Amino acid sequence: MSVAETDPLSQVAAVPGVDDAATSARAAVDTLLRHRVLRRSSAEVTAEASLRAARASAALEGHDIPLDVLRAHLGDQLADGEQVPAGAGAATGQPAGQAATSTDSTDGRSLAVTLGAVRLYAELGTLSSAWERAPRQALARMHLLAGRGLLPDAVLGRPRADGQPVGAPGAAGAAGQQPPPPSALPTPPWAMSAPAVSAAEMSARLDGLTAVLTGPTKAPAIVVAAVTHGELLAIRPFGALDGIIARAAARLVLISRGLDPKALVATDVGHLELAQGGGDEAAAPVADYGAALAAYLAGGAEGVGIWVRHCAGAVALAARESLAVCEAISRA
Repeated sequence: MSVAETDPLSQVAAVPGVDDAATSARAAVDTLLRHRVLRRSSAEVTAEASLRAARASAALEGHDIPLDVLRAHLGDQLADGEQVPAGAGAATGQPAGQAATSTDSTDGRSLAVTLGAVRLYAELGTLSSAWERAPRQALARMHLLAGRGLLPDAVLGRPRADGQPVGAPGAAGAAGQQPPPPSALPTPPWAMSAPAVSAAEMSARLDGLTAVLTGPTKAPAIVVAAVTHGELLAIRPFGALDGIIARAAARLVLISRGLDPKALVATDVGHLELAQGGGDEAAAPVADYGAALAAYLAGGAEGVGIWVRHCAGAVALAARESLAVCEAISRA
């Protein structure tokens, strides 16, 4: 039996350009981990990274709430005695790629989706052991955290069935009312490249992904995270909030496999910056989020390589973002 058959992720890691991209991203993370401020303030950096990552992930779903608006809302909740996720009070500057309009900032649905992402990312570290042991159970818990108050209780954490609408959550219901079912509008921008597969195909591919994730591999954590991310976007297991779940799962891979054990890297900020045309001009060109996903969905070694290199580029950008956060804290 070949290595590719027993360790399919190693085959992905062997695609030209992937190892170099993963090594470069790893170096950026290692530079971050050596920053002196982490000796005394790593929890503060983790909280800030989680908040920025959650905001960026919601923005990639089409719900772009400015960071200062999000902080203000969380601060209001805190003042009212409500429990808010860690990081609400952090104030170390603006995230890369922030470009929201005032209309976005006042949209109730966008704020609700973003707050769901904040809630999920604040709890992500607690799911590490469950993810390693039973990824499907961890995914269900992640969907429940992100979708509480946005989706009907009956669909939270449950893989979609044939005939179930696939799209984004509708507007939040009034107080005391059950939220409406998922709506096909608005469709997340990335989903334009990812038509929903059947529930049967989704279930089979989710089983396959679970088997790969719980099996041994020599592939770098960045490769494992990228494949996890891409597959979950491709199969859209829940029918709503799938992008947020996919990106959170990728971040959880980086945490649980030791690349970013303290969750200091706001990877989704890197994805968002690349989606908005940012990136390191001195580095090798990296496809934006939508184009990279389309390449992954097209299949073949080249397409998968484009996607993994994009994900590695996002990690590197996010590590530099968190490095800037460390510098801001050290100057405070």
